Amino acid sequence: MKAEALQDRMLNALMPELHARLPENGVPEKWQQRKSAMMRERLVSGAIDCLVESGYPGLTTAAVASASEVSRGTMHHHFQTRMELVSAVVDQVVYHRMRTFLADYFDAVSRRTDEPMIELACDAHWRSVQTRDYAAWLELAVAARTDAELAAIFEPAARRYDAIWASEMIEAFPQWREDWDNLKLAHDFTSAVHAGMLLHKPIFDDTRIDRLRRFAARTMQKLSEDAAGASTSSA
Repeated sequence: MKAEALQDRMLNALMPELHARLPENGVPEKWQQRKSAMMRERLVSGAIDCLVESGYPGLTTAAVASASEVSRGTMHHHFQTRMELVSAVVDQVVYHRMRTFLADYFDAVSRRTDEPMIELACDAHWRSVQTRDYAAWLELAVAARTDAELAAIFEPAARRYDAIWASEMIEAFPQWREDWDNLKLAHDFTSAVHAGMLLHKPIFDDTRIDRLRRFAARTMQKLSEDAAGASTSSA
């Protein structure tokens, strides 16, 4: 399957309504609908800024209205409650987390010379966790541990992300086709290590972070080579 088709299928499966609203996938025909969609996008973007800068407690409708430079009335026209706004933010960061990684990874693959595919994937994933959307994702994940109302919104979206990604990984990484269990292990290991690296970034210097990043990539490469060797032996 071509990269563009795979990205489109995965993103549509993850968030069909959000995916359909993207300009490249067809904007609403009426100007009022376009205007409303653009304002919602502006408010959600402002909410992500508040979340990244001030944490989950700073994600309030009043703060977002101020950050987005709109009136309280405009804010409440689009999001009547804080949790409606939070739900839109969750959908946005979950969707763009996958979109950013896929676009970066397939672009790297298209320009690949002799770099190992595993290294390309690990590098793309590390870049994806340093984005604004992932910073918001992490803030939500941490806050959801102690906030039941947020957890009721965030955890189903996060599980949906994980389920869609797991079901489609074999298309994104065909070199693992014969060893599905190790592919899932590689994904889980990389996700856990990179999240931990990000949390430790204020403490670890760049040298330690780079060593960890390269160690994770080498570990994944070894796992891939072992899987390929086992497949050859059993053939």
